[in-house]
Amino acid sequence: MARLKDLKTVGVAGSGLMGSGIAQVAAMSGYEVLLLDVSKAQLEKAVSSMTSSLEKLVQKEKISENQKTETLKRIKITTDMKTFSTADLVVEAATENPKVKLELFRQLDQICGARTILVSNTSSIPITRLAAVTARPDKVAGMHFMNPVPLMKLVEGIRGFKTSDATFEVVRKFAESMGKTFIESKDSPAFVVNRILVPMLNEAVFALQEGLATQEDMDTAMKLGCNFPMGPFELLDYVGLDTALAIMEVMHQETGDSKYRPCTLLRKYVEAGHYGRKNGKGFYDYT
Repeated sequence: MARLKDLKTVGVAGSGLMGSGIAQVAAMSGYEVLLLDVSKAQLEKAVSSMTSSLEKLVQKEKISENQKTETLKRIKITTDMKTFSTADLVVEAATENPKVKLELFRQLDQICGARTILVSNTSSIPITRLAAVTARPDKVAGMHFMNPVPLMKLVEGIRGFKTSDATFEVVRKFAESMGKTFIESKDSPAFVVNRILVPMLNEAVFALQEGLATQEDMDTAMKLGCNFPMGPFELLDYVGLDTALAIMEVMHQETGDSKYRPCTLLRKYVEAGHYGRKNGKGFYDYT
């Protein structure tokens, strides 16, 4: 089993908002990073995003210009999953779709070395289910980063049914080596943060559907009344309405509890292609 000092190369599967953030933080912490995506255009977008993020840190004097340059040098982009054969730990950060993630774990299990630890950044899908499609369930764990990854300090660590103590300790130390605060959650739908947060966001959409108040007034109410940095509709737009809906659907399916059923209005927004900031249209218009 790998130890933290054995982790030199980190693979990140998926170069979207979360994947690029994880890649950036890992590279800033001295790890060699392999960033994978099926789309070369998405990888180029990710590099641009990471460069912009690092430049902002330079402007705020959080890092030096040299640190920015060295960080980017440590990130290698690729569309070939076979490059992960050299990775010591792989973080899966693909879209929140069970079929996609399960297939990705099957492929990673075949390509990666026997000692490689596989972790998922899933927001809601059971780690035990992902581990079950591999021949190394003891070396699979959950590592749920918060968005935006370079700024948010929390990482939720999740043990699958067969995750070994040794694996989980490496995952914990890996998170801490990147300056993150690590908490442990049971392998329960949506884990800790989303278990508490997502039903609140869903309830806000139900309230909007019922005409309780405008989304602007409800956002103002939660910011000034509860001291939240963002209101529920601002946060839904930031996270992505499609992502939030996917989490709700997993929670509802896994628990069978009607209190987790997604609001019809949220589903309509997603069906209409209103995903939030990512495409300029959510509960607010960003175009």
